[in-house]
This record gives sequence, C-alpha cells and structure tokens, in this order.
Amino acid sequence: MDYENFNLQTMGAPGKPGGEPDLRWINVSIALAFILFDMGVSTVFRLGLGTSLFIAAVRCIGQLAVVATLLQQVFETRDPWIVFLIALLLNTLGTIETVINKSKRRFQYMFPAVLIAMLGSTIPVSILGAKFAMEVKPFWTPIQYIPLVGMLCGSTISGVVIAVSYVLKELVENRDKVEIYLSFGATRMEACRPIAIEALRLALTPPINNMSVLGIIAIPGMMTGAILGGSSVQQAAKLQMIIIFMITASTTLASIFTTFSAVFVAVDAEHRVRGDRIYTQNNNIAKRVAFGLDVKGFWARLKRGFEWLRERTGTIRLSGDGTDSERARLLG
Repeated sequence: MDYENFNLQTMGAPGKPGGEPDLRWINVSIALAFILFDMGVSTVFRLGLGTSLFIAAVRCIGQLAVVATLLQQVFETRDPWIVFLIALLLNTLGTIETVINKSKRRFQYMFPAVLIAMLGSTIPVSILGAKFAMEVKPFWTPIQYIPLVGMLCGSTISGVVIAVSYVLKELVENRDKVEIYLSFGATRMEACRPIAIEALRLALTPPINNMSVLGIIAIPGMMTGAILGGSSVQQAAKLQMIIIFMITASTTLASIFTTFSAVFVAVDAEHRVRGDRIYTQNNNIAKRVAFGLDVKGFWARLKRGFEWLRERTGTIRLSGDGTDSERARLLG
C-alpha cells in the first residue's frame, strides 16, 4: 500500500476544479472573522471568554506558522535523528501543556510521570502502526511519521488529563471515604480501585465515542485532509480507521500509567492519603514544573509501588485464611 501520497499536494492549477486552492494570509484573515463572532457572543452573554479566544487564536496562528516552516525543512532532509528529536519535542511540549495548562490539580512528580506515559505510548504505537498497519517504508518517513505522532500526542493528552484530574479530585473531595477503607485494613490499591476504574472509563470514553460516530455522523479531519489532498475515498477511509485505532491504544496506555502513578504518589506505601503531594493552586510556572522534575525520586516510588503490587497479588493467591474474602465483602 502506497502511503507516500497521503499528504496535501498540488492536484492541478489553483482555482480549477480538482485543484488545490492557493491559500494566502488574506484567506486566514477572512476565517478569523469566525473568531471575532465568537468573541462578540462572549461579550453579549458576558461569558468572559473573549480574551481567551483571542489568545488562543493568536497562538494557533503563530504555532502553525512556525511548525509549517520547520516541518517543510524536516520533510526535505529526511534525517531519522531529526524525526526522532521532533517526536521527542512534541511529547515534551505535550507534557508541559498537560501539567501546566490543562490540569487544575497536580501531584508530585507529575511531570516525569506524564512524560514517561506519553513517550511510552505514542512512540511504540506510532512505530508499530506506521511500520505494519500503514506499511510506510521506512516507518520514520517524516511526512507520515511526524503528523502521526502529533495526532497521537493530541488525543493522548486529553485522556491523561481526564484520568489524572478524576483521581486527584476524588482523593481531595472524597478523602474521607478512601481513608475509611484504609482504616479497615484495605490497601491503597483496594481503596482506590473504584476511583482508578472510573478514571480509566472516563479517559477512554472520548475515543470510543469517536469510533462510534466516524463516517456516518462525522467525517474526521484526517480523512477530509487526505481526500482534499487527492487520495481516493477508500484509501482515506482505511487510513482513518488505522489512525483512530492507534489513538485509542495510545490513550489507553498513557491513561493506565498516569492513573497508577497518581495513586502511588498520592497514597504512600504506608497506605496513607498524602494531601501534601497534591497541588491545587500554584501560580508560579517554574514551581509547577519543578515539583515534578525529581525523576530519580519518582522512579524509586513507582518501583516500590509496583513491587508491592506484585507481592500483594502473590499474597492474595496464596492466602487461604479468609482474611481477603472478608475484606472483599467490606469493600463491595
């Protein structure tokens, strides 16, 4: 399957039927009128979103202009190391966006946890998907691989934010319920299991809903772009199927890792809820990032958490004194 042509390319003279329009900045300015309309609505209804809309629009224009310039040079060089650095940069920027701007509550060591989750989900999924599902040769071909990683990062961020936000919200607002379970002898995983399960369900709901409505109710942007770029409708549809399946897998992996990381950090090895490790308000951007940069300490805590989970699993399997069954009845 030839995916080399799955990109926006010239299909004819500008202005002719079937040809790619020659878009200029004046066209972008015309489209900006839609944002001005939204700002007007915000003013009329006193939503207080006018400034946010303006800043978001300016960021969008600036970021896409810079990305377009950089990617054009990357596509021309076809250097695998540059492609790797771009993928690393996308994941790092996505992590910063998640920790600083998207999350109302943050936990200690959140930055390395989210970064590891992003890299451990988007990179393997993108490599396997590009190499085997999309049959791109080589898999790191910039014009396919970089946009693919970008799409995975964007969707994975949403899942991570939903999962972590729910876990921390429950540990803060319903801390007494968790502590009741802990006081009756429940371990931190037993006490937090309902929270973790619900967090993962919420995180996976958006990609599941997207898969449900694709094609009949909504035509996704990736498929639309491929069609506008000259690809056949059948090929564009198959490409979109592959992309959405990869997005779901990446979101699942990252959400699981960050959910368990939040639990292991916010509830320590002594099975105590550590409210001091959950940050609700912090206006200092440097501190927002710094509290999560202790990678060594984070790895030590995470390792202890998974070792405890493995030992605990073995204990449950070997125990026969009925203690665990009584605890299970207590926890429902």
